[in-house]
Amino acid sequence: MTDNSTRTDLFSPVTMGKLQLANRIIMAPVTRSRYGEDGVPNELHATYYAQRASAGLIISEATNISAQGRGYAATPGIWSEEQVAGWKKVTDAVHAEGGKIVCQLWHVGRFSSVELQPNGERPVAPSAIKAEGQTYTVNGFVPVSTPRALETSEIPGIIEQYKHAAKNALRAGFDGVEVHSANSYLLDQFLRDSTNHRTDAWGGSIENRARLTLEVTEAIVNIWGNDRVGIRLSPVTPDAGNTPPDSNVMAMYGYLIQQLNRFKLAYLHFVEGATATSREVPSDVDMDALSAQFDGLFIGNNNYDLEMAISRRNAGLIDAVAFGRLFISNPDLVKRLRYGAGLTIAPKEAYYGGGAKGYTDWPQGNY
Repeated sequence: MTDNSTRTDLFSPVTMGKLQLANRIIMAPVTRSRYGEDGVPNELHATYYAQRASAGLIISEATNISAQGRGYAATPGIWSEEQVAGWKKVTDAVHAEGGKIVCQLWHVGRFSSVELQPNGERPVAPSAIKAEGQTYTVNGFVPVSTPRALETSEIPGIIEQYKHAAKNALRAGFDGVEVHSANSYLLDQFLRDSTNHRTDAWGGSIENRARLTLEVTEAIVNIWGNDRVGIRLSPVTPDAGNTPPDSNVMAMYGYLIQQLNRFKLAYLHFVEGATATSREVPSDVDMDALSAQFDGLFIGNNNYDLEMAISRRNAGLIDAVAFGRLFISNPDLVKRLRYGAGLTIAPKEAYYGGGAKGYTDWPQGNY
C-alpha cells in the first residue's frame, strides 16, 4: 500500500491561529442546495458534514448572513434562531467525529432576484450594475435582477448584518468563521472597479474600495478573535455574474492583503484562477506574488490534484490545500489521497438539490 505521507507534510497536523488541524487537507465551501426556504440545517446536513470530518478543516458551504443576502433558493442561513439551532446539530456532529468546521459568511449583493428578496425588493450592490446570468428560485431559474446602489447611510447596516451572523456562528458552535470576500459577491463587488462606481468613501480609490472588506473583517475579529477568522479572496474569477476583474488586480489585492496582515488572521484562502474551471490568469496577474504578501498561513484552492498540491507545498507556495468537488463523492478524501485509493467522481446532477441521494450515500474507499 502506498503512503503518500512520506512525500509531503500535507497529511501532518498544522495550527492555523487557534485552529489545531489534524492535517492540511481542507474541505472547501461547496454549495449543495439541499435546504428548505427557511435555510435551516437538519440531521441530513449534520450527517453529510460529519462524514467528511477527517478533513483538517471543513469550511461550510456559503451561508447567508441575512434574508437580504440570499441569492439562491435552497441555501442555508445563519441569521435566525432556528438556523443557529440547526447549525448546532451540524457542529456537534462534526466535533463528535473529531473534526473542525468554520462558517463561511455570505452576502451575494447584486447576484440575486426580486423573487428571493424580502418583500420583493431589488438586490443591493455597490452600484446599480446588473450581473449576467440566472439564479435559482423555488420556481426554477430566473434572470438576476438589476440591483440598487446602497445608500452611504446603509453601509453600517451591512456591517451589522455580518456582526449578527458572526455572533450567531459563535453560538452555533463553529470553530471559527471565514469572511467570503470572493466570487463576485457583495464584498468582492465593492473591491472591483468593474462593479463599484461609487463616488463616496466606499468607492473610487483602492483604499476606499477595500474599506468594506476590511471593516467587516475587523468587526468579525472583534467578536471571534483574530486567530479564529480566515478570509477567502478570488482576484480574477468572473463568477458569479460573469464579472470583469478589477482594472489593476495586483494593486487592488496587494493593498488588501497588506492591510489584512494587521489582523493576524488564521488564514488566507484563495481561488487561484476562475472558480471550478481554470487555473489560467491574465498575463499581468501573478497569484503567487499576491499570496506571498500574506504574513500568515495560505490555503490554495482551484482544480488541485494531489500531485499539484505536493509540488506546490514542497515549493513553499501553499501551507494547505482545499478540495471542493472531490469531497462531494469521497467523504474520506484525506485517507484516499494518503493511501492512493481510487477517487469517485460525482456526476454534475448530484451537485445541487435533492435529498440524501448523491449527498450522504457515497461509500468509503478501499485501502
